[in-house]
Amino acid sequence: MQAAPVRATAIPSFTTALRAVESLLMSGGQRTARRNAWTSVLEDRRRAKDRVEAQRVLDQALSARSARS
Repeated sequence: MQAAPVRATAIPSFTTALRAVESLLMSGGQRTARRNAWTSVLEDRRRAKDRVEAQRVLDQALSARSARS
């Protein structure tokens, strides 16, 4: 009994496969615009998370200050 053959090439990730399909369907400018838009979405989410954290810290500081008074 022989062992199963080993693949010589790696199976592409889902992201790689999506990018391949994207490159077939969209022109370069559209791809760049979509990626820039997604980068902006991720940055907005990061800033929103930072704002929530800053508000939490300020609220804690205010409540600690009120408790001391």
